[in-house]
Amino acid sequence: MQRRTEGVAPRRLSKTERRRQLLETAHLIVREEGADRLSLGHLAERAGVSKPVAYDHFGTRSALLIELFRSIDMDQKNSLRTALSSGAKDLDTTAGTLAAAYVRCVTESTGVWHALGAALGGSAEKDTVYQELLEDSVQMFANVLEPHSTLPAAELQRRCAGLVGAGEALSALMVRGTCSEAQASEAFAALIRGGLTAPGD
Repeated sequence: MQRRTEGVAPRRLSKTERRRQLLETAHLIVREEGADRLSLGHLAERAGVSKPVAYDHFGTRSALLIELFRSIDMDQKNSLRTALSSGAKDLDTTAGTLAAAYVRCVTESTGVWHALGAALGGSAEKDTVYQELLEDSVQMFANVLEPHSTLPAAELQRRCAGLVGAGEALSALMVRGTCSEAQASEAFAALIRGGLTAPGD
């Protein structure tokens, strides 16, 4: 008599797990095929789910792009926090670590961050979200650099806004192949160190 075996059905993902899977798949699509190829239908196909599942999570392509934008930013900030969590350092070490971690985050996203920014260009919602994420980054820089600064708090915030903008510009150069990751990191670290110098110092 032949023994009957029954396969074990794969565990059904929770809503949170499914959303994470869809975002990871969306990230893969943008990296491999470009942001123009990212649609809810194509996402569903690549993720192995039905279209209604993708629409249930994101509703519109614009909402998906925004959510992916937020997700990558959160991953980048977590990587920065991890890199900077090993205790107090002097300014040179802190600037070098902060610059290298910031540029490394862009390298690891393989240009996806910049591709999403371009895809969302001109979107009022994107502008709002980008401003929110930018302010978060500025505050993170200020928190990290404040122990090494004698600048008034408001001036430190303004300079950190400039530093974040410089980091974005240098990262964009790296993505385009104009400079290496090491060159972008070194230039950024020099700007961070110089940015904390008060007039007359």
